[in-house]
Amino acid sequence: MSKIAIMQPYFLPYIGYFQLINSVDEFVVYDNIEYTKKGWINRNRILVNGKDDFITLPLKKDSDYLHINKRFLAQSFEEEKKKLSRKINGAYRKAPFFNDAFPIIDNILNHGDNNLFNYILNSLQVLCSYLEIKTKISASSNIKIDHELRSEIKVIEICKGLNADTYINPIGGLELYSSQNFKQNNIELLFLKSNNIDYKQFNSDFVPWLSILDLLMFNSKENLKLMLLNFSVIK
Repeated sequence: MSKIAIMQPYFLPYIGYFQLINSVDEFVVYDNIEYTKKGWINRNRILVNGKDDFITLPLKKDSDYLHINKRFLAQSFEEEKKKLSRKINGAYRKAPFFNDAFPIIDNILNHGDNNLFNYILNSLQVLCSYLEIKTKISASSNIKIDHELRSEIKVIEICKGLNADTYINPIGGLELYSSQNFKQNNIELLFLKSNNIDYKQFNSDFVPWLSILDLLMFNSKENLKLMLLNFSVIK
């Protein structure tokens, strides 16, 4: 039996993303799909002065139709990442686990590959290593299927290509997929729903569902590993 999940690559995503990785045997990251500006591929939210604020990876100007693995960080990123590092430092330097978390984030920011997909993939691997998540992470383009397929059909073919009998999707995709279609292909379709997770963020009102970066700053590794299990799976 084999469980898989498939997601776009996100920069320092929220805890639910890592719950999903941790719940499967193999986690597939789409690298051969078009980059979308309005998503979370190269941005996320952190806590700044008690409110959520964006952090963003600047991209080299290029065609909007290029796949994620053909996009690159802007040449200005060498300077931009210094500003980003200072922003994170300023926002969290008084957080209880700053000394544990900041070196991890600094290591991620200073990764030398300026290919967008490789850069984000490295960040996911670094964070999974810290969280002791052992799941295999694969790029979608390495799976032998017809990559011109779209939506549910493509997901089913990826499952079949990896000999998976269970596919787990975030709860947000509940209306996108038909359990009957998966069942006809001998695949069980499940959905992961993160339970409410809160923790002390300085002395301000709690701001939920921020980047994993925020959780690293305010929680011990032991607490984070418990949070990875704080979800429900529904059919």
